[in-house]
Amino acid sequence: MEGFKLLEKAFHLEELERVPWVPFVGVHGGKLIGVDAESYLKDAEKLVAGISKAVELYHPDGIPVAFDLQIEAEVLGCKLVWSKDNPPAVVSHPLSEGVELSSLQLPKETDGRIPVVLDAAMTLRKKFPDLALYGLITGPFTLALHLLGTDIFMKLFEDPEYVNELMEFCSQVGSKHAEMLMNAGCDVIAVVDPMTSQIDPLSFETFVSPFATNIFEFVRSQNKYSSFFVCGHAQQNIEVMCDCKPDNVSIDENIPLDYVKNVALAKGISFGGNMKLTSVLLLGNEMDAKKETVACLEQGGNKGFVLAPGCDLPMDTPVANLQAVAEIVYDDYARQVAKKMDHQSTLEPADLNGHFETGKVVIDIITLDSASCAPCQYMVEAVKKASQSFGDRVMVNEHKIKDVDGIRMMLALGVQNVPTTCINGKVKFISQIPPKVEIEEAIKNELTE
Repeated sequence: MEGFKLLEKAFHLEELERVPWVPFVGVHGGKLIGVDAESYLKDAEKLVAGISKAVELYHPDGIPVAFDLQIEAEVLGCKLVWSKDNPPAVVSHPLSEGVELSSLQLPKETDGRIPVVLDAAMTLRKKFPDLALYGLITGPFTLALHLLGTDIFMKLFEDPEYVNELMEFCSQVGSKHAEMLMNAGCDVIAVVDPMTSQIDPLSFETFVSPFATNIFEFVRSQNKYSSFFVCGHAQQNIEVMCDCKPDNVSIDENIPLDYVKNVALAKGISFGGNMKLTSVLLLGNEMDAKKETVACLEQGGNKGFVLAPGCDLPMDTPVANLQAVAEIVYDDYARQVAKKMDHQSTLEPADLNGHFETGKVVIDIITLDSASCAPCQYMVEAVKKASQSFGDRVMVNEHKIKDVDGIRMMLALGVQNVPTTCINGKVKFISQIPPKVEIEEAIKNELTE
């Protein structure tokens, strides 16, 4: 069965003869054709070449045209810093620098890098008529944070009217971008809103639900499908995400798949995820990938489930690991063999002897990678900003779980979710960006002990 038809059955909660497989190929596509992330994300021909190679190697049922949550922000005036192996990072926030919200305009097809993605989508649509193409847009809350910065968390309480005005604009941006992508041939609009992991369900219902719902209703009116992407420790918001009525919710390894399955199916929503992105797909081997695939398939079941990594694939994810996933997806015998294999990880926690210094506060932030993960980026920024007034009495370290040392540190500190901030070895802030004053207070408490 063609990939799109299989995904359509999953979205309609029909029993599946095989679970659909959607690798979130972002800058990994650049790796497949030997170019860096910046070159890849600025060139339609390179996007087409990278996705085409991924289709050849991984036999997906669906795939994103581009995975970049900074496209709209760049068009709206945010400055970016580019990387060779990650999507760009937002480093300025116009609405916190004197720009008036009323002066911002909805994006056009000719703005920024939008035409690059649209051109790629149109070419891929013709080249792969049976493949489900995902068009990604930045979720309204994440886009609002790009535009305003972390000040938005205070304004939720101090000026909710302004936040609602900003969210309405971001929702309109999302619908406009979605319309462009659908016109270019995308079948599924993925609203990627990782920063919603930073707020509670009541705040979500107040400041996100009405605006995300508008986007999903618009997509449905165009006879297309939608998915609501979130990453991080967002388990508390799965129900309210489903209440926004997307066709699918997609999550990462921070949230148990069986929990999402139960909530989503009860609300008539399909679900996707949540293969371990770094410890297995990036840093593991083929057998790790096979065992992870089997575990996800068994938990997800054959109704409403879409197998996918937790977020966009790291650039250097080994091809062999992703091919191993595809083998398990398509070959029932390989799946049975993998189930019988006893393969245990031998990774040991980091040795913390000498890591902490007397008279100083050591802050360890466990991230996916602050250069590519928005919640990680803003948590690192918040901690560094709060630490400045303490001078050299505070040491701030980021540990990226894209490498083995980062995972070993994660194990040593007992961290379960990313991003998480630990102070002097104690877990303090789990997957939520606290106000500056709260971080300062935690540092002061450690200095006086």
